[in-house]
Amino acid sequence: MWDDAFPSFLIGLREGLEAGLIVSILVATLVRSGQKARLPQVWTGVAAAVALALSFGSVLTFTAAKLSGSAQEAFGGTLSLIAVCFVTAMVFWMRKSARNLSSDIREKVTAALAMGAGTLILTSFLAVGREGLETSLFLWSTIQTADESTGPLVGAAVGLLLATGLCWALYRRVLKINLTKFFTWTGAVLIVIAAGVLSYGLRDLQESGVLPGGTAYAFDLGKHVDASSWYATLVQGVLNLTVTMTVIQVLAYVAYLSIVMTLFVQGVRMTAAVAKPAEAKPAPAESAAAAEAEPAAAEAETAAAAQETPAAAEEAPGKGGRPRWLVPAALVAVPVVVAGAVIAVSGGKPAGSSTVSVSEQDCGKGFAAPQPGQQVFQMHNTGSKTSEVYLVNPGSGAVYGEIEGLAPGTTRALTATIGSGDYAWRCVPTGGQIVTSASVHVSGGTAVKAVVPVAEGDLDAPLAAYRTFVGQGLATLLTQTQQLQSDIHAGNLDAARTDWLTAHTQYASLGAAYGTFADFDGKIDGRPDGLADKAQDKDFSGFLRLEYGLWHNQSADDLTPVADQLVSDVDGLGKAFPTQKFDPTDLPLRAHEILENALQFELTGDTDQGSGTNLATVQANVVGTKELLTVLQPLLRSRAPELLTEVDAGMIRINGLLDAAHHPDGSWTPVGQLTPTARRQLNGAAGQLLEDLANVPTLLEIRKAA
Repeated sequence: MWDDAFPSFLIGLREGLEAGLIVSILVATLVRSGQKARLPQVWTGVAAAVALALSFGSVLTFTAAKLSGSAQEAFGGTLSLIAVCFVTAMVFWMRKSARNLSSDIREKVTAALAMGAGTLILTSFLAVGREGLETSLFLWSTIQTADESTGPLVGAAVGLLLATGLCWALYRRVLKINLTKFFTWTGAVLIVIAAGVLSYGLRDLQESGVLPGGTAYAFDLGKHVDASSWYATLVQGVLNLTVTMTVIQVLAYVAYLSIVMTLFVQGVRMTAAVAKPAEAKPAPAESAAAAEAEPAAAEAETAAAAQETPAAAEEAPGKGGRPRWLVPAALVAVPVVVAGAVIAVSGGKPAGSSTVSVSEQDCGKGFAAPQPGQQVFQMHNTGSKTSEVYLVNPGSGAVYGEIEGLAPGTTRALTATIGSGDYAWRCVPTGGQIVTSASVHVSGGTAVKAVVPVAEGDLDAPLAAYRTFVGQGLATLLTQTQQLQSDIHAGNLDAARTDWLTAHTQYASLGAAYGTFADFDGKIDGRPDGLADKAQDKDFSGFLRLEYGLWHNQSADDLTPVADQLVSDVDGLGKAFPTQKFDPTDLPLRAHEILENALQFELTGDTDQGSGTNLATVQANVVGTKELLTVLQPLLRSRAPELLTEVDAGMIRINGLLDAAHHPDGSWTPVGQLTPTARRQLNGAAGQLLEDLANVPTLLEIRKAA
C-alpha cells in the first residue's frame, strides 16, 4: 500500500501547497487592505473549487464503472495521458511562476475588489479550481495504476494535510521555506512519476486494442525477478516500471523522461542565471512594510527571492557546468542500480518461487511438489500460442489459481495457497490442444478451498430458464403499458400514475436482461442525462419521460404520443427478444450489476423525475436479482452454499428496510425524505448485499479448464 501512496502523497503535497499559498495570499491581501468582511467570499470560491474537484473524481469513477472491460482500459489509458499532460504543464508553470506568484495574485484580488463579490468568488474559485482538477485527475490515474485505492488516497490525504500545515506556518510566520527549490526538486520527481504513468497509460491502450504492439515486449524479467516481491512492488508502485514492458512503453518512457527532464533542467539553469544580477540590487522599500502587513505574500516572495541566491543556484539541477543529461540519467539510473543490487543480494526470487513452463509440449515442466502455504510460481510460455494456465485438482478439476492471456515468450507470476491434496497444471493454448501435466501430491498442509470450474454448457439450462422468465415478463409488461396508454388516452391521469408505477416496476424486475435489450432499453427506460434540453428534450422518451409529465402536471394531450411510443417500443422488444443474443456470461455478471445500478442511480435519487418512487424500483431490482439467483442456484449451491445463505439474509434485510418506506396507501417515501438513519441503513444493506453478490461472477466464470 505504502509504495502506491508515495506518488499521490507528492501530488497532494505539491498541489496542496500551491493552492494553499494562493489562498494565503488572497486572505493576506484582503486583511492588509482592511477588507476582512469579504473573506467569506474567498472561502465560498474555495469551497466551490473543492466541490468541483470531488465531483470530477466521482464522474471519472462512475463513468469507468459503466464501461466494458476493453472500454475501461481505453478510458483509463486516455485519462492517464491527459494527466501526464496536466502534470507536465503544472510543473513547468510553477517553476516559472513561483517567484512572482504573490504579486500576480494581489493584482487579481485588487481588480476583483473593485468589481464586486461575484468577481472575488470567481477569482478564488479559478485560482484553486485548477489545482483541484489536476489533483483529482492525477489521483484517479494513480489509483488505476495501483489497482487499489487505499494507498493513493491515504498518500494524497497525508500530502494535503502536510501542505495545509505548511501554509498555516508560512502565514503565521513561524516557518520559512525555499519555495523555488521545493518546487524545482518536487517537479523533477513528478516528471519521473509522470513518465511511469505515461507508460502505464499506453499499456492500457494496447490492452484495449487502441494501440498495436501489445505482445511486442522490449524485455521480460519474469524469469529472473519475482513480480510479487517487495522490491518489484515498490518500483512498480513509485515509478510504474514493471518486470515486463512493451517496446512502445519503453520508448515512450525514455523519450518523455529525456526530453521533458532536459527542458526542465535547462529552464532551472536559465532562471538561476537571470537571478544572479538581480540579487545584488537592494530590496524595494515596500518589501519591509509588506512583510509586516502581508505575512503570507511576503513569505512567498521572500522565499522565492532567497532561493535565487548563488548558493541556491548552484544547488539547482543542472547548475555548476554539469551536462544537461546528468540529472535525468541519474534519476533513472539510481532506482535501477538500487533495484539491481537488492535483486543480486536476495537472489532475485524468494525460495518458494519456481519457474513452470506453459505450452502444449512442456506444460508443467519444472513443477515439483511445493511446500504448503502461499507459493509464487513464475509461469513462462515456451510455446508459440497465447495460453491460459490453471493450477487444478486433477481429480475434480477445481481451480486454485489461473492466468489468462499469457503471450508466447513471456512470464507472469501466479500466486496460490497450497494445502494438502493433489495438484497439476492445465495449459489451454488458443486454438490448440488442452494439456494437463503430471500431478503431484502435497501433504502436511490444511485443506484449501478451490473453485470448481464452469463450462459454457453448464449455463445453458439457467439461461433457458431465465429467457423464459423474461419472455413472460415482457408479455405482462405489454399488457400493463397498454393499460397505462388507455388511462392517458381517456385523460385519467390519476389512474395513469398508479398504472405507471406498476408497469415501471415490472420492467425493473427484468434487470438481468438489460444487456440484451440493445437500443430498446434506452427508449423504454433511458435517462435524460446527456440530452441537450434534459427532460424537455424531444429525444427523451419512455417510462421516465412519462413520469416527468405525469408528476409535472402535463396534459393528457402532451403525454399521449409518449405513451403511444412506449407501447410501440415494449411491443417491439417483446417481438425481438426471442432472437436477441444473450451471452451466458451475462447471467453471473448481472447478479452483481443490477444492485450496483440501483445503488448508483436509484438510492441516490438520481433517476427521480417527480414520482419519488425510487425505492419501489430498488425493490423491483431485488426481485429481479432473486429470480436470477434462483436459476443459478444449482451451480452456486455446489460451489458456495454459504454464499446463498448470506445473500438470502441480505435480501431479507434490505426488503425489510424498503417495506418500512412503503405506505398502506401504496405511496413510497422519496429517497430525499428518508431520515439520515434510515438512509444510512438502506445504503449499508445494499452495499453489503452488493459485496456478497460480487462473488457470483468469480464463482461462475466460464473456464476452458472445465
